[in-house]
Amino acid sequence: MDFRLNEDQEAIKIMARDFVNQEMIPVAREYDEKEEFPFHIHDKLREVGLYNLALPEEYGGPGIDKISHALIVEELARGCAGIATSVEANSLASYPILVGGTEEQKKKYFGIIVNGGYSAFALTEPSAGSDVSGLKTTAERVGDEYILNGEKCFITNASYANYYTVLAKLKDSNKFVAFIVDRELEGLNVGPHEKKMGLRSSNTASVTFDDVRVPAENLLGEEGDGFKIFMKALSYARPMVGAQALGIAQGAYEEALRYAKERKQFGKPIANFQGIQFMLADMAMQVEAARLLVHKSVWYVQQGTPNTKASSFAKCYASDIAMKVATDAVQIHGGYGFIREYAVEKYFRDAKIMQIYEGTNQIQRVVIAKDILAD
Repeated sequence: MDFRLNEDQEAIKIMARDFVNQEMIPVAREYDEKEEFPFHIHDKLREVGLYNLALPEEYGGPGIDKISHALIVEELARGCAGIATSVEANSLASYPILVGGTEEQKKKYFGIIVNGGYSAFALTEPSAGSDVSGLKTTAERVGDEYILNGEKCFITNASYANYYTVLAKLKDSNKFVAFIVDRELEGLNVGPHEKKMGLRSSNTASVTFDDVRVPAENLLGEEGDGFKIFMKALSYARPMVGAQALGIAQGAYEEALRYAKERKQFGKPIANFQGIQFMLADMAMQVEAARLLVHKSVWYVQQGTPNTKASSFAKCYASDIAMKVATDAVQIHGGYGFIREYAVEKYFRDAKIMQIYEGTNQIQRVVIAKDILAD
């Protein structure tokens, strides 16, 4: 057991942190206010190799280990969770293809995102979020095609995706089927960009399928494999949501610590008051505990044996801590924490979704409970 980063991991963390400090933090507030997608930041991330983080080197990805992946995601989320979410959307949409795709599918579709494209993971529906079995999107085999009908909502990168990885139910069956669906197919429509509380620089929209004809060659795995493929994909992705939450918590803590040292009341910095010291100590301890859980869950992924309970521990705890630390950071700032000029206001808004997306924290507790009660 070794808690030290190796030289490569340390170098990657420093590179990511420097990029965030120089390129992201100075513009994060602007894009949040405008609710715009910062294409030029995404382009720069591609240039320096901090993109498509889940892809092996053989498909044009950085080919980094999963600890390095988590370190990068943490730093990106510290700079702007909206940008980090959009970056990781490409990873999330890649996992079903990595899990169930053919060699031809991998080469074709990974080639698109490596060369500047975007992709999206389309699972959630208006009436089916936590309850995946309630999906209403259907696919019907007709000759060499599947006819796809339904609606997906809250889809990250939906407006800019070149393709979508989609989960549906085989019509008149309980079998789940997974597809890669090209953006230009007739009958596929993307709704307006959602106005959100946080993650405003990421793109979120609905996607509807109206008799969309998907070539049978775009099926991932076999008929009936869809649910298994998507759940395994989520087991790879969930620890990285923990890493995003960790980045928010780390950023909020750093801002609170800096402010407490500078802000004076009663003739001295508020960091001199024990009430503030205890808050900062708890924040530092909670962030470090979250980091250990995230890195442990990522370590399982790196071994090729993602651990469902460990992933749920990491995602649930880290996102709860992100909300707690961001709340305390606002409190330490006092009235200034409620003003948009200060970064903690944005961390607070961005933190909330971490407890909701890719499996609410209530669902994570259901998963954990099921595991610990299994014996």
